[in-house]
Amino acid sequence: MSELNPAFESPQPKRIFITGASGCIGHYLVETLLNDTPHELFLLVRNPAKLLFNWQDEPRLHVIQDDIRNIDAHAELLKTIDTAILAATSWGGAPEIYDINVTGNHRLMELLDGDRCQQVLYFSTASILDSNNLPLKEAGEIGTDYIRSKYQCYMQLPELAIYPKITTVFPTLVFGGDKDKPYSHISAGITDVTKWMGIIRFLRADGSFHFAHGKDIALVVTHLVDHPPSPEAAHQVIIGNPALTIDRTIEEICEYLDKRIYFRIPLSMWLADRIIDWFHIRMADWDRFCLHYRHFVYNQPVHPEKLGLQPYCPTVADLMRVSGVQPG
Repeated sequence: MSELNPAFESPQPKRIFITGASGCIGHYLVETLLNDTPHELFLLVRNPAKLLFNWQDEPRLHVIQDDIRNIDAHAELLKTIDTAILAATSWGGAPEIYDINVTGNHRLMELLDGDRCQQVLYFSTASILDSNNLPLKEAGEIGTDYIRSKYQCYMQLPELAIYPKITTVFPTLVFGGDKDKPYSHISAGITDVTKWMGIIRFLRADGSFHFAHGKDIALVVTHLVDHPPSPEAAHQVIIGNPALTIDRTIEEICEYLDKRIYFRIPLSMWLADRIIDWFHIRMADWDRFCLHYRHFVYNQPVHPEKLGLQPYCPTVADLMRVSGVQPG
């Protein structure tokens, strides 16, 4: 990531409009902004009952119950906003997913006052980028509805008048969740994966990835609110810890669980394809592409430590610990 502008120690209070606050990342983001900044937050949520924190008694927090597809109803409020953080997403099928992920986000950005609004932090996904941080054409051609909608929204951002003020955030694999926050899709199954480590530890696979905990994503985004990229910088931020190979990840989990690895059997792509064929496993084109692409790694990923901040979950062992997995 390019150099960020130096920021003052005591930022002036801003009016921040946030979508997606009821999700995993959204909960960490609201918590961090309330604890670490003086800003006033306006949350657009479809169902306030999904907010697992006490928002009624927080004077700096305002909940607006509505759908992003009805964003025109809030045009007057959006004209008063200093920063917009757009983390809302739909995982469902067409046409809703495109109405929310593409049309809704674009319309919201059109309603912001380009003279007043200092920055838009738009959440995409690192899955639509290649290893050079450029758009991955397969994401737009054979991606799932979710992937294609994120690809389309990102590719159309230059058409917006406020584009020079947009910073696109690309989270990598997202973990997080606890009794006060909803779990991410991946974290919800992490304890099940550890149950299979007795078998998985004897396999070797070619692949690599980044991961980020929701709290660390919130730390980076909160930093960006008051430390926006300089005008000449590339306005895209890939959030993730340094890349890990699948093999090293298995080794670190085994070290945490105190399980020894006596031997390892290479799981080649040829064997994986044969297993899929033999058992007649149905795979979407995007899933098969990901199986062969294997290395979802990016240039200059950003994590809290890189910004001089104290990270919450920088290692696999930390991830196991904060996910409630007992060591040994």
